[in-house]
Amino acid sequence: MSGFQQARIDLGAQLKHLREAAQLSGKDLAARLSWQASKVSRIENARQSATEDDVVVWAQAVEADPDIVDDLIAQAVSLMERQDSWRQRHRSGLAALQEDVRDLESRTRLFRVFEPGVVIGLLQTAEYARNIFSKVRRLYGAADDIDAAIRVRMRRQEILYDSARRFRFLMPEAVLRYRLAPDDVMRGQLDRLLAVTTLPNVEFGVIPFSAQLPSALLNGFWIYNEAMVGVSTRTKDLVLREPEDVAFYESAFEDLCEVAAFREEAREVIVGVLVEFAQQSTP
Repeated sequence: MSGFQQARIDLGAQLKHLREAAQLSGKDLAARLSWQASKVSRIENARQSATEDDVVVWAQAVEADPDIVDDLIAQAVSLMERQDSWRQRHRSGLAALQEDVRDLESRTRLFRVFEPGVVIGLLQTAEYARNIFSKVRRLYGAADDIDAAIRVRMRRQEILYDSARRFRFLMPEAVLRYRLAPDDVMRGQLDRLLAVTTLPNVEFGVIPFSAQLPSALLNGFWIYNEAMVGVSTRTKDLVLREPEDVAFYESAFEDLCEVAAFREEAREVIVGVLVEFAQQSTP
């Protein structure tokens, strides 16, 4: 078992003990916090990481001792900042990882996302996601819960329709062409991207092949509000909170925006790739 998962188990057990000491059922606690009952269960059984905010409201609901709360908050912050092995994290389950991401997204108002090799998760169709998760499972030996992971990913996408949030997405043109799924799935995915470009709170950019790049397109990154950056590599999931780190990625994101196509120009690129798929599929 990974150190990350053991830390998540330990925190979940301590929170469960506080709930039971307050003589509250999981359903009672969830009602007090306006959560789904399943979230209490996922945290207590280490299928989802408790965030700092989760710990604070949980402790308030059960009237926990302040000294205990400080220690629990420190554990939650440490979990969020762990640079743990992706292989070990995926063994806890694809759906659990999606729940962790969904919880983080629920606290974010401004998203700035760059992905150089795959369609951004919030924009994926269910079938495209199925092909991606299948590859992740093979690569990392993840728990076989692809259907559950897809359901969570689709629920994550409901946030796109919250007009109080703003989304800025960037991908290179190459992502539209990578055969990470069968051609019919790719065509459906491109249609989905065309639909997303019409949402008023979504800014979707494509970096065309013809663009003069400001830097090499290396790792993808997600900037959450102005406070945190998530950077995924093949073996580590980095969480960066230092102001200079956040500022660096903000600057890198704006540099990429300068050479990207947006709005009608972005749609033209997508339509062009769709036409090529159609031509290649014609006997």
